[in-house]
Amino acid sequence: MSKKSRKAHRNVHVLSPSSDSLDHQGWHPLDSEIDGRRDKKYVKNIKPRSEGQDALYKSIKSYSLTLAIGPAGTGKTYLAIAAAVEALEQGKIERIVLSRPAMEAGESIGFLPGDMHEKMAPYLRPLYDALGDRMGGKRVRSYIEEGTIEIAPIGYMRGRTLNNSFVVIDEAQNCTYAQLKMILSRLGWHSTMVVTGDPDQSDLLEGVSGLRDISRRLEALPNVAVCQLSQGDIVRHPLVAEMLEVL
Repeated sequence: MSKKSRKAHRNVHVLSPSSDSLDHQGWHPLDSEIDGRRDKKYVKNIKPRSEGQDALYKSIKSYSLTLAIGPAGTGKTYLAIAAAVEALEQGKIERIVLSRPAMEAGESIGFLPGDMHEKMAPYLRPLYDALGDRMGGKRVRSYIEEGTIEIAPIGYMRGRTLNNSFVVIDEAQNCTYAQLKMILSRLGWHSTMVVTGDPDQSDLLEGVSGLRDISRRLEALPNVAVCQLSQGDIVRHPLVAEMLEVL
């Protein structure tokens, strides 16, 4: 490694937001309380903190379809959101589409109050938090209201073609093979799609999740990036990596 490379490596810092910046009880993406929150200062540029994160970020920028596979805390979702915001601000896309399966540990979205956006808010909060950290709460709310940022459960994506969009499919380990096949076929012209998930943490019954099979099949395609992250890429508390090794 050259002196220049070693110097650049030493300067790598802060991929994900601090826990303090995300610890806002009762925060809701459409709530007026976020007006003015995170709008004064936020990190404009980010840099990966590991080789795996660096490879993932470069893949997102280079490929129309990237699968980010790895354990919790490796920055999969945050990197995808950061790349989406950057593409939007540079005028490369017209909208950001966030999608996630409406299923968490056996809970049903139908029992939650409100319309679709209100029902999906608890499931999509990690994405909202990342968006707020990248562009500020007021802009996030404005973009959601005008449709520049769209929230769509997996089930609502059927039959659509997503052109000029940056699509983030989060928690894909909770999608079946058929759901993932459907969502991947939504990719349109001048669009980028990032699918994130951890096959080892699926809330579905054993053998139902399609993420592992899908990623294995797509690895053979030269125009698709399948990035495998590991415990060494975890940027949360060091104890998280230690626990995941034994759990």
